[in-house]
Amino acid sequence: MMEVMLEQPEQIAQAFVEAWEDRDPDAIAALFVADADFVNVTGLWWHDQPSIRRAHARGFRVMFGKSTMRLVATRVRDLGEVAVVHAHWAMTGQTTPDGGTADGREGIFTFVVERQGDDGWLAVSAQNTDRVPGAETMVAEGDGLTPRDYLGKRSAPSVEG
Repeated sequence: MMEVMLEQPEQIAQAFVEAWEDRDPDAIAALFVADADFVNVTGLWWHDQPSIRRAHARGFRVMFGKSTMRLVATRVRDLGEVAVVHAHWAMTGQTTPDGGTADGREGIFTFVVERQGDDGWLAVSAQNTDRVPGAETMVAEGDGLTPRDYLGKRSAPSVEG
C-alpha cells in the first residue's frame, strides 16, 4: 500500500479529514506506517494498514457514506522525531442502522506521528474518542455504558483547556 508522507505533523488531521470527505479508505490507510495501530470510538483495534483500510471502506459503505467531517481545532506536541497530534472534529450526516440520518457528533482524534527520515511524517498510532457533552465518564449499566456527570450541572468540558 502506498504511503503519503506529510511535511509537518499537524497535516495528519487535515489529510485524514480530506480522505474522509473523499470516501477514500486507501488515502486514509496511506497516512499510516505498515504496522500502525488504530483504535476507533468504540474501542475496536486495528493493527495494520490493511485492516485500517478495510474498516474505513466498510464504514463508508455502511454508515459514513453521506457524512461530512470537519476540523474544529488541532494541537501538536512536538517531541523531536515523534509528535502527538490532537484534533477536535465534528461530523454530520452519519446513517443510522434503520437508514435515517443521525444527529451531529464531535470527538477528539489522537495521532502519534513519526518522522520517516527526510521523507516526512506518518502515523504509527491513532485513537478516536467521541465527546459526550456534559459527561465526565461512562458507567456500566446493564448491557451498556451510560454517560454520567457526578457533579450534576457540569457543562461540556472545553476542548481548549
